[in-house]
Amino acid sequence: MTATERRASVSLASIFALRMLGLFLVLPVFALEAAKYPGGDDPAQVGLAMGIYGLTQGLLQIPFGIASDWWGRKRVIISGLVIFALGSLLAAWAPDLHWLVAGRALQGAGAISAAVTALLADSTRDEVRTKAMALVGGSIALMFALSLIVAPLLGGLIGLHGLFALTGTLALAGIAVVIWWVPPEPVEHASRPRGSVLEVLKNPALLRLDFGVFILHAVQLAMWVAIPALLVGAGLDKARHWQVYLPAVLASFAVMGMTLFPLEKRGYLRAVFLGAVGLIFVVQLGLLWVVPSAAAAHGLVALAALLFLFFCGFNVLEATQPSLASRLAPAHARGAALGVYNTLQSLGFFAGGAVGGWITKAHGAQGLFVVCGGLMLLWLLVAWPMKAPGRHAAAAVTGHGAAPGQPVKL
Repeated sequence: MTATERRASVSLASIFALRMLGLFLVLPVFALEAAKYPGGDDPAQVGLAMGIYGLTQGLLQIPFGIASDWWGRKRVIISGLVIFALGSLLAAWAPDLHWLVAGRALQGAGAISAAVTALLADSTRDEVRTKAMALVGGSIALMFALSLIVAPLLGGLIGLHGLFALTGTLALAGIAVVIWWVPPEPVEHASRPRGSVLEVLKNPALLRLDFGVFILHAVQLAMWVAIPALLVGAGLDKARHWQVYLPAVLASFAVMGMTLFPLEKRGYLRAVFLGAVGLIFVVQLGLLWVVPSAAAAHGLVALAALLFLFFCGFNVLEATQPSLASRLAPAHARGAALGVYNTLQSLGFFAGGAVGGWITKAHGAQGLFVVCGGLMLLWLLVAWPMKAPGRHAAAAVTGHGAAPGQPVKL
């Protein structure tokens, strides 16, 4: 990477990290703490409060992405962070579960993921794009692991109200990063023609990625409706869950570094991508097998191994999917394309929380993992026809900068 690419990657990854740390800090304790609110005795309502963030994200990712194409990435990112901070403060004040749902919904209205990802794509070349996206994905996973360590401690000290107040403070810190650290937007952005959502929706390769990111994040959030209880049932107190999560996340980073980047360079990106999808499918089968015996002596070891395998697959997909989406999208419609992509990601969060809570209530953890396994298998079938794009795919689509004779694989 060049110095500008490194600065863009680190600074934009830090924006994701600050925002996602705020979200993840409430995740490990949310279901337990929300149950203490008036109206919190209904698991389906608690799942809605957890997942409503993803619904409003999903409704606004496309408008925010298109706005970033027209008015600039930084303006949209700052506006979204302000909205997110206001939602955090509303959730911090919430006296009951209904107001908590409202706060979470307003948090989700700060839908900046498409604009941040588009700015990162604007600031990096195709050949280093996956590394840049991996830095973002890695920062998110690291914040997730960190939240699992500190959330129980902070939750005991300041409660869920205090955690939401801290989330708002982190969002304001993200605004400072945008203003003073993120490099200026590329000059050519202002003179580009503007694409449309319809243009993006006609691209079958992008549609496969959109479908996949919906499934991935629905399964991720649905799993965490059941995983904490399984770990407790296996004899691990909730305050020590980080002892499973943190090693699994850190070890999965090492696996990703040893597999994804070397294999992508050698032309095996498709195989790595499909292998990661298949791996998460296998994890769902393993969790289905573990549920009846989670309290047995081997239950905790099996859960830890399965979570390690899950993060191996998840981190690879978190790095490759947005990279592929940004490379396949026309540069003039990159914000719109990533808006659609992040819309499906956010809707996946919503579906995973809301529907996952309902499935667990009606059919238990085994029913949940059966559904998650079926969704991963469906994604594997849908993704099978994919072809990894050439490095100059996006340039060739737009007609700018393509190497003569360079194939574009869609």
